[in-house]
Amino acid sequence: MQKFYNILFVSHGVTDEAEALTQALSLARNNKGALKALVVCPEFPKEMASYKGKYETSLKEQLEKSIRATREVVKVSEADVPVKIEVESGDMPSVRIIRHVLKDAHDLVVKAAELKEGDKGFMAMDMELLRKCPCPVWLTRPISRHRDEIKVAVAIDPQSMAPEGHDLSLRLLELSRSLADTCSGELNIISCWDYEFEEYMRHNVWVKVPDDEMIRTVRAAQNDHRAALEGLLKKSGIQGNLQVHHLRGRADKMIPHYVADKKIDILVMGTVARTGIPGFFIGNTAENIVQKLGCSLLALKPNGFVSPVKAY
Repeated sequence: MQKFYNILFVSHGVTDEAEALTQALSLARNNKGALKALVVCPEFPKEMASYKGKYETSLKEQLEKSIRATREVVKVSEADVPVKIEVESGDMPSVRIIRHVLKDAHDLVVKAAELKEGDKGFMAMDMELLRKCPCPVWLTRPISRHRDEIKVAVAIDPQSMAPEGHDLSLRLLELSRSLADTCSGELNIISCWDYEFEEYMRHNVWVKVPDDEMIRTVRAAQNDHRAALEGLLKKSGIQGNLQVHHLRGRADKMIPHYVADKKIDILVMGTVARTGIPGFFIGNTAENIVQKLGCSLLALKPNGFVSPVKAY
């Protein structure tokens, strides 16, 4: 089970971030880990430089007030989880966040998702974190349910050809299982399969494949995917209340539809399929999925991922 011992909470200092703060404080307490809060804000105008100190102090005080209020709700004292607050101002906030991750070896970033029209998908800063932050990123949205009713789902690909993709799926299962145990206890496992070549063959005027042969081929593809899924679940060793959803169709269509239809509160998924490909930070399928989500997202990258951002 993956634990987080050095968490970075990211704040803008001017919005309601109670949900993200709750998760950060609770995780730090449960994992007996450290928690740092980083306030990111735009570069202060040169013509108002004399006010910069007071402005940054006000941001810290506002965040301290929010932390005190959240401590009361989640019953986490300052002795249990002390919080160090820093302020970072300037352009490229996502780069500044990642530099803190690299310099201080943070193993999780918790941040409230940027507000977006339609309440689906994620804004530029969040997407940059999903693409380039080397550690897991938890982008939270408000959840109205009681913790015991929160629904957790995980999306996995059991047929990843890359070894790092296989290992990532195992990590996703283990992490989502431990997360679900702190919520409703039910873990929804989503895995999508399809035989895209079927559509091409059925409409090809030059090559006619008998229907019974096509049916056998498609069924074999389904069975192979299901067997790979069951093998992955067995290898992971996770137990408890597991609801497995073996869905036919494109993942970037089926996963957002399932999440919305079943009112999933938190989706756990990988956002990078492979490592070692320069400039390859997020797969097209993953990008399409996250831009259709209206729930909280906990995103992981494969072992060996190296951020293009440098610490210094």
